[in-house]
Amino acid sequence: MATETPKRTAGAFDIRLIIAVLFFLYGLVLTVLGATASAEDVAKAAGLNINLWSGLGMLLFAVLFALWVKLRPLVVPDGVGEDSATEH
Repeated sequence: MATETPKRTAGAFDIRLIIAVLFFLYGLVLTVLGATASAEDVAKAAGLNINLWSGLGMLLFAVLFALWVKLRPLVVPDGVGEDSATEH
């Protein structure tokens, strides 16, 4: 019985994870700003707390991207990232 070698994934270097982290951080900042907004700030935006809604949307987007990374990891092909001296 042949054993399969474990497949390597991109892990922390997956661009989707980097995007998710950035959206999470910006979404967190906007959500805090929106939650602490004064009535005057909300009135400037035609009565819509745009920071709060944008922040919540960005947090949701970050969670969806993180789920995508977790459920469908990128598999690194064999031979990528190995020392070039071993190929000669």
